[in-house]
Amino acid sequence: MGIDYKTAGVDIEAGDETVRRIKPLVRSTFNKNVLSDIGLFGGFYEANFKDFDNPVLVSSVDGVGTKLKVAFATGNHSTVGHCLVNHCVDDILACGAKPLFFLDYLGTGKLDPGIAEQIIVGFVAGCKENGAALIGGETAEMPSMYQDGEYDISGTIVGIVDKSKIINGKSIQKGDVLIGLPSNGLHTNGYSLARAILFDRYKYDTYIEELGKTVGEELLSIHRSYLATISKVLDSNKIKGLSHITGGGIVGNTSRIIPQELSLKIDWNSWEMPQIFQLIQTTGEVTDEEMRHVFNMGIGMIIVCDKQNADYIMTELKNSKPVVMGEVV
Repeated sequence: MGIDYKTAGVDIEAGDETVRRIKPLVRSTFNKNVLSDIGLFGGFYEANFKDFDNPVLVSSVDGVGTKLKVAFATGNHSTVGHCLVNHCVDDILACGAKPLFFLDYLGTGKLDPGIAEQIIVGFVAGCKENGAALIGGETAEMPSMYQDGEYDISGTIVGIVDKSKIINGKSIQKGDVLIGLPSNGLHTNGYSLARAILFDRYKYDTYIEELGKTVGEELLSIHRSYLATISKVLDSNKIKGLSHITGGGIVGNTSRIIPQELSLKIDWNSWEMPQIFQLIQTTGEVTDEEMRHVFNMGIGMIIVCDKQNADYIMTELKNSKPVVMGEVV
């Protein structure tokens, strides 16, 4: 008897079962602009942008890195998809854009419909939180490419901004204020270092009193979306720059949006560093310099504004606990 596709490691029935499970979930993110259903060769989104004078599409693509290793180890796959959507939303938000639709990719060695469903549940939750439609995706089963029980995910976001409202940092000047918005942990960066340090000493299910949860639960915290918060002041024309704090830390990311002749003066004592960063630093004896280079240190998004507009932004966003954390020099 000859070899078949399933014997070679690809289970078409598992793929069909996955699609059956996720169809109603994905459809729940659709809006009037979505013209296609699941299963076609492309996702259709009607470009009806009558509320924009000069609409510009903004896109970004990303993954969640080795945060996936924590999902593999704990068996909790429900948060990483949500993290990925929020990460991508925050990236285009830093340009002043709001999301329209999202597309996902899931690659694995052996497709498990139950795990795939958990991941898609996360994608759907993130899309609903941010008002984005999940209009397409790809699930690839590739035996021998991944270790048993492992997978990789990536996502692409497409958003929109009026050309006159693009935020690019070009107007930033000396004396402008940095306002930080708190993160809720590592978000999606620095996991290779965090895992190397923490799991040399702790198990995933070790409860840490200072964290109020297990190490695994803390590391799977959902990357915060700042869309709802920033939207309160986005149309005020008082924001000169936005920096999403990902790999490279506060200085590395915020330096990307300020003119070359300027630099940043950060007051590192102006906010309280979350316990997870303190745990990583003390356990691994990591220097301040390395911590600040790798992690967000408790600040997930930074607003750059004129000094005279700082009070307005601080007041409007007070429920999000903003902090004045430095200035442009």
